Amino acid sequence: MSEAAVRVIGLWASPYVIRVLIALKLKGVEYEFVEEVVGKKSELLLRSNPVHKKIPVLLHHGKPVSESLVIVQYIDEVWSSSSSGGAPAAAILPADPYTRAVHRFWAQYADDKVPSAVRILKGTDAGDKEQAAGQLAAALQLLEQAFVELSHGKRYFGGDSVAYLDIALVSHVGWVKAVEKIAGVALLDKAKVPNLVAWADRLCAHPAVADAIPDADKFVEYSVKYGSFSKPINGPAK
Repeated sequence: MSEAAVRVIGLWASPYVIRVLIALKLKGVEYEFVEEVVGKKSELLLRSNPVHKKIPVLLHHGKPVSESLVIVQYIDEVWSSSSSGGAPAAAILPADPYTRAVHRFWAQYADDKVPSAVRILKGTDAGDKEQAAGQLAAALQLLEQAFVELSHGKRYFGGDSVAYLDIALVSHVGWVKAVEKIAGVALLDKAKVPNLVAWADRLCAHPAVADAIPDADKFVEYSVKYGSFSKPINGPAK
């Protein structure tokens, strides 16, 4: 049986993998998901990403592309038109250079702030959980403000359609909701970040996102089952 033209090496629970799957679904690209075994690194992964040895990796006709945000941009450029040959696929990156730069800034900000706090709150990394919760709450407040400024009163950071920053941020939502349960903290709080909460609910119901982000309980179960394995496999790959 021949290999699929597009393959994704990863683990379903990784936010970095989740964003790649969302981007492919938005573009209507068929792909094969090659799931890694938790705590191990397959020969395919090591061969495909010999520098960082981390997920995700996109294999396009056998050629590897690594780092999730790089992969998302690659997907946007390669599948600029519909994969079925129909109408053009919606662009993921904003057309305006300044807006594109701002989206990239906030995506990097989220990757710098969210995963490290999540790892402390779920017990993967050592650290002060109260301080981590405070830092994550502060980051969400800034992202709330960013949403108001960038969405211009529309549904997504990208306006009327799901865009680069939406994909980058929503990939963290599953784990943020999970650590709310694990650590007993309120983070996506309607009273504090109402626009961000509404955005997350709306986006998680989107057809391209719904299957990629399971219920928070599944992330909690994953954390309980695998514990420290979450760090070397999922952590800080981008």
